[in-house]
Amino acid sequence: MTLLIQDKYPEKLFREDGKRLDGRDKDDLRNIKMEVGVIKNADGSAYIEWGNNKIFASVYGPREVHPHHLAKPDKGILRVFYRMTTYSVFDRKRPAPGRREKEISMIIADCLEPVLFLELYPGTSFEIFIEVVDADGGTRCASTTVAALALADAGVPMRSLVTSCAVGKIDGQLVTDLSGIEDKAGEADLPVAMTWFNDELSLLQFDGKVNKDEFNEFLEMAEEALGQVYQIQLDALKRKYQQIRDNVQEEGGDPEE
Repeated sequence: MTLLIQDKYPEKLFREDGKRLDGRDKDDLRNIKMEVGVIKNADGSAYIEWGNNKIFASVYGPREVHPHHLAKPDKGILRVFYRMTTYSVFDRKRPAPGRREKEISMIIADCLEPVLFLELYPGTSFEIFIEVVDADGGTRCASTTVAALALADAGVPMRSLVTSCAVGKIDGQLVTDLSGIEDKAGEADLPVAMTWFNDELSLLQFDGKVNKDEFNEFLEMAEEALGQVYQIQLDALKRKYQQIRDNVQEEGGDPEE
Protein backbone atom coordinates (compact mmCIF):
# COMPACT_ATOMS: atom_id res chain seq x y z
CA MET A 1 0.00 0.00 0.00
CA THR A 2 1.33 3.42 -0.96
CA LEU A 3 0.83 6.04 1.73
CA LEU A 4 -0.06 9.67 1.07
CA ILE A 5 2.15 11.91 3.18
CA GLN A 6 1.96 15.69 2.95
CA ASP A 7 0.42 15.58 -0.53
CA LYS A 8 3.40 13.71 -2.00
CA TYR A 9 2.29 11.30 -4.69
CA PRO A 10 4.23 8.77 -6.77
CA GLU A 11 5.47 10.01 -10.13
CA LYS A 12 3.98 6.99 -11.90
CA LEU A 13 0.65 5.32 -11.19
CA PHE A 14 1.47 2.12 -13.07
CA ARG A 15 4.04 -0.44 -11.97
CA GLU A 16 6.76 -1.85 -14.22
CA ASP A 17 4.61 -4.95 -14.84
CA GLY A 18 1.78 -2.81 -16.23
CA LYS A 19 -0.41 -3.16 -13.16
CA ARG A 20 -1.75 -0.24 -11.16
CA LEU A 21 -0.13 0.48 -7.80
CA ASP A 22 -2.67 -1.68 -5.96
CA GLY A 23 -2.17 -4.59 -8.39
CA ARG A 24 -5.31 -4.06 -10.49
CA ASP A 25 -5.60 -4.09 -14.25
CA LYS A 26 -6.99 -1.00 -15.96
CA ASP A 27 -10.60 -2.20 -15.96
CA ASP A 28 -10.64 -3.89 -12.53
CA LEU A 29 -12.84 -2.73 -9.68
CA ARG A 30 -11.51 -2.61 -6.14
CA ASN A 31 -12.84 -5.25 -3.76
CA ILE A 32 -16.45 -4.47 -2.85
CA LYS A 33 -18.49 -5.79 0.07
CA MET A 34 -22.09 -4.79 0.82
CA GLU A 35 -24.47 -5.68 3.63
CA VAL A 36 -28.00 -4.50 4.46
CA GLY A 37 -29.86 -4.23 7.76
CA VAL A 38 -26.83 -3.26 9.82
CA ILE A 39 -28.39 -0.54 12.02
CA LYS A 40 -31.32 -1.83 14.10
CA ASN A 41 -32.77 1.56 15.08
CA ALA A 42 -33.06 2.76 11.47
CA ASP A 43 -35.99 2.04 9.15
CA GLY A 44 -33.43 0.76 6.65
CA SER A 45 -29.65 0.63 6.56
CA ALA A 46 -26.65 -0.65 4.63
CA TYR A 47 -22.88 -0.83 4.84
CA ILE A 48 -20.30 -0.84 2.07
CA GLU A 49 -16.59 -1.51 1.90
CA TRP A 50 -15.26 -0.37 -1.45
CA GLY A 51 -11.50 -0.68 -1.51
CA ASN A 52 -10.46 1.14 1.65
CA ASN A 53 -13.72 3.10 1.83
CA LYS A 54 -15.99 2.12 4.71
CA ILE A 55 -19.41 3.77 4.69
CA PHE A 56 -22.72 3.37 6.56
CA ALA A 57 -26.10 4.62 5.35
CA SER A 58 -29.31 4.75 7.39
CA VAL A 59 -32.82 5.73 6.26
CA TYR A 60 -35.64 7.19 8.37
CA GLY A 61 -39.14 7.90 7.14
CA PRO A 62 -41.65 8.74 6.03
CA ARG A 63 -41.89 11.17 8.92
CA GLU A 64 -42.91 14.72 9.73
CA VAL A 65 -40.83 17.44 8.10
CA HIS A 66 -38.85 19.80 10.32
CA PRO A 67 -38.82 22.73 9.83
CA HIS A 68 -42.42 22.59 8.61
CA HIS A 69 -42.03 25.18 5.85
CA LEU A 70 -39.88 22.69 3.88
CA ALA A 71 -42.80 20.28 3.50
CA LYS A 72 -44.47 19.98 0.09
CA PRO A 73 -48.25 19.47 -0.11
CA ASP A 74 -48.13 17.33 -3.28
CA LYS A 75 -45.20 15.00 -2.54
CA GLY A 76 -42.61 13.94 -0.01
CA ILE A 77 -39.07 15.26 0.08
CA LEU A 78 -35.73 13.47 0.23
CA ARG A 79 -33.00 14.85 2.46
CA VAL A 80 -29.47 13.47 2.40
CA PHE A 81 -26.80 14.17 5.01
CA TYR A 82 -23.36 13.03 3.85
CA ARG A 83 -20.70 13.32 6.52
CA MET A 84 -17.07 12.31 6.83
CA THR A 85 -15.83 11.45 10.30
CA THR A 86 -12.89 13.45 11.61
CA TYR A 87 -10.65 10.37 11.38
CA SER A 88 -11.76 9.21 7.91
CA VAL A 89 -8.87 10.92 6.09
CA PHE A 90 -5.12 11.22 6.67
CA ASP A 91 -5.31 14.85 7.80
CA ARG A 92 -7.95 15.13 10.52
CA LYS A 93 -10.95 17.08 9.21
CA ARG A 94 -13.09 19.52 11.15
CA PRO A 95 -16.17 18.01 12.81
CA ALA A 96 -18.58 20.51 11.24
CA PRO A 97 -19.83 19.63 7.74
CA GLY A 98 -17.88 21.50 5.09
CA ARG A 99 -18.87 22.86 1.71
CA ARG A 100 -17.84 19.66 -0.07
CA GLU A 101 -19.99 17.50 2.21
CA LYS A 102 -23.03 19.71 1.61
CA GLU A 103 -22.42 19.60 -2.14
CA ILE A 104 -22.16 15.80 -2.17
CA SER A 105 -25.33 15.56 -0.06
CA MET A 106 -27.19 17.49 -2.77
CA ILE A 107 -25.64 15.39 -5.55
CA ILE A 108 -26.69 12.11 -3.92
CA ALA A 109 -30.23 13.40 -3.37
CA ASP A 110 -30.47 14.39 -7.04
CA CYS A 111 -29.25 10.91 -8.05
CA LEU A 112 -31.81 9.08 -5.92
CA GLU A 113 -34.96 11.19 -6.34
CA PRO A 114 -35.80 9.92 -9.88
CA VAL A 115 -36.33 6.36 -8.62
CA LEU A 116 -38.56 7.24 -5.63
CA PHE A 117 -42.37 7.50 -5.63
CA LEU A 118 -42.34 10.62 -3.46
CA GLU A 119 -45.81 11.58 -4.70
CA LEU A 120 -47.17 8.80 -2.50
CA TYR A 121 -46.01 10.62 0.65
CA PRO A 122 -47.18 14.26 0.52
CA GLY A 123 -46.11 16.46 3.40
CA THR A 124 -43.50 14.02 4.71
CA SER A 125 -39.78 13.43 4.36
CA PHE A 126 -37.32 10.60 3.95
CA GLU A 127 -33.91 11.25 5.45
CA ILE A 128 -30.69 9.43 4.60
CA PHE A 129 -27.70 9.76 6.90
CA ILE A 130 -24.40 8.70 5.34
CA GLU A 131 -21.35 8.30 7.54
CA VAL A 132 -17.94 7.83 5.92
CA VAL A 133 -15.68 6.25 8.53
CA ASP A 134 -12.77 5.59 6.16
CA ALA A 135 -12.20 7.42 2.86
CA ASP A 136 -9.96 6.46 -0.03
CA GLY A 137 -11.31 7.90 -3.28
CA GLY A 138 -14.78 7.61 -4.82
CA THR A 139 -16.78 8.23 -1.65
CA ARG A 140 -19.62 10.02 -3.49
CA CYS A 141 -20.08 6.98 -5.76
CA ALA A 142 -19.87 4.46 -2.93
CA SER A 143 -22.22 6.60 -0.82
CA THR A 144 -24.82 6.84 -3.59
CA THR A 145 -24.66 3.08 -4.07
CA VAL A 146 -25.03 2.23 -0.37
CA ALA A 147 -27.76 4.85 0.13
CA ALA A 148 -29.85 3.18 -2.59
CA LEU A 149 -29.42 -0.14 -0.78
CA ALA A 150 -30.54 1.41 2.51
CA LEU A 151 -33.69 2.79 0.84
CA ALA A 152 -34.50 -0.65 -0.53
CA ASP A 153 -33.91 -2.18 2.92
CA ALA A 154 -36.35 0.37 4.39
CA GLY A 155 -39.05 -0.81 1.98
CA VAL A 156 -39.37 2.59 0.33
CA PRO A 157 -41.19 2.17 -3.03
CA MET A 158 -38.56 2.48 -5.77
CA ARG A 159 -38.54 2.14 -9.54
CA SER A 160 -35.09 0.57 -9.33
CA LEU A 161 -31.83 0.74 -7.47
CA VAL A 162 -29.24 3.39 -8.28
CA THR A 163 -25.63 2.38 -8.88
CA SER A 164 -22.61 4.66 -9.07
CA CYS A 165 -18.95 4.30 -10.01
CA ALA A 166 -16.11 6.46 -11.34
CA VAL A 167 -13.77 6.03 -14.27
CA GLY A 168 -10.69 8.14 -14.89
CA LYS A 169 -7.39 8.73 -16.61
CA ILE A 170 -3.96 8.13 -15.09
CA ASP A 171 -0.56 8.23 -16.79
CA GLY A 172 -2.36 8.79 -20.10
CA GLN A 173 -4.46 5.60 -19.79
CA LEU A 174 -8.17 5.19 -19.06
CA VAL A 175 -9.00 3.15 -15.95
CA THR A 176 -11.99 2.00 -13.94
CA ASP A 177 -12.68 2.86 -10.27
CA LEU A 178 -10.05 5.36 -9.17
CA SER A 179 -8.37 4.84 -5.81
CA GLY A 180 -7.53 7.77 -3.56
CA ILE A 181 -4.03 8.17 -5.00
CA GLU A 182 -5.30 7.91 -8.58
CA ASP A 183 -8.06 10.41 -7.90
CA LYS A 184 -5.66 13.02 -6.54
CA ALA A 185 -2.70 12.46 -8.87
CA GLY A 186 -4.56 11.42 -12.03
CA GLU A 187 -5.46 13.46 -15.08
CA ALA A 188 -9.25 13.02 -15.24
CA ASP A 189 -12.15 11.76 -13.13
CA LEU A 190 -15.68 10.91 -14.30
CA PRO A 191 -18.19 9.86 -11.59
CA VAL A 192 -21.43 8.44 -13.01
CA ALA A 193 -24.62 6.90 -11.63
CA MET A 194 -27.34 4.90 -13.38
CA THR A 195 -31.04 4.38 -12.70
CA TRP A 196 -31.87 0.88 -13.91
CA PHE A 197 -35.59 1.24 -14.58
CA ASN A 198 -34.77 3.35 -17.64
CA ASP A 199 -31.01 2.71 -18.06
CA GLU A 200 -30.29 6.43 -17.83
CA LEU A 201 -27.56 8.35 -16.04
CA SER A 202 -28.63 10.30 -12.97
CA LEU A 203 -25.10 11.56 -12.35
CA LEU A 204 -22.44 12.66 -14.80
CA GLN A 205 -19.64 14.85 -13.47
CA PHE A 206 -16.25 15.46 -14.98
CA ASP A 207 -12.95 16.86 -13.82
CA GLY A 208 -9.93 16.92 -16.14
CA LYS A 209 -9.28 16.87 -19.85
CA VAL A 210 -9.95 14.16 -22.44
CA ASN A 211 -10.83 14.10 -26.14
CA LYS A 212 -14.14 12.96 -27.65
CA ASP A 213 -13.00 9.40 -28.36
CA GLU A 214 -11.70 9.01 -24.81
CA PHE A 215 -14.98 10.34 -23.42
CA ASN A 216 -16.97 7.78 -25.40
CA GLU A 217 -14.65 5.04 -24.14
CA PHE A 218 -15.16 6.38 -20.62
CA LEU A 219 -18.91 5.83 -20.93
CA GLU A 220 -18.45 2.28 -22.20
CA MET A 221 -16.11 1.47 -19.32
CA ALA A 222 -18.55 3.02 -16.85
CA GLU A 223 -21.46 0.96 -18.18
CA GLU A 224 -19.50 -2.26 -17.72
CA ALA A 225 -18.41 -1.31 -14.19
CA LEU A 226 -21.91 -0.21 -13.16
CA GLY A 227 -23.31 -3.58 -14.21
CA GLN A 228 -20.84 -5.36 -11.95
CA VAL A 229 -21.59 -3.14 -8.95
CA TYR A 230 -25.35 -3.47 -9.55
CA GLN A 231 -25.08 -7.25 -9.30
CA ILE A 232 -23.30 -6.90 -5.95
CA GLN A 233 -26.18 -4.71 -4.73
CA LEU A 234 -28.74 -7.32 -5.77
CA ASP A 235 -26.75 -10.10 -4.12
CA ALA A 236 -26.62 -8.14 -0.84
CA LEU A 237 -30.42 -7.73 -0.82
CA LYS A 238 -30.99 -11.38 -1.72
CA ARG A 239 -28.72 -12.56 1.09
CA LYS A 240 -30.76 -10.70 3.69
CA TYR A 241 -34.11 -12.03 2.58
CA GLN A 242 -32.74 -15.52 2.06
CA GLN A 243 -31.54 -15.39 5.66
CA ILE A 244 -35.00 -14.32 6.81
CA ARG A 245 -36.52 -17.21 4.87
CA ASP A 246 -34.04 -19.68 6.34
CA ASN A 247 -34.72 -18.45 9.88
CA VAL A 248 -38.48 -18.83 9.44
CA GLN A 249 -38.08 -22.36 8.06
CA GLU A 250 -35.86 -23.33 10.99
CA GLU A 251 -38.58 -22.15 13.37
CA GLY A 252 -41.16 -24.28 11.54
CA GLY A 253 -43.07 -21.38 9.99
CA ASP A 254 -44.23 -20.73 6.44
CA PRO A 255 -41.93 -18.20 4.70
CA GLU A 256 -44.74 -17.32 2.28
CA GLU A 257 -47.01 -16.00 5.05
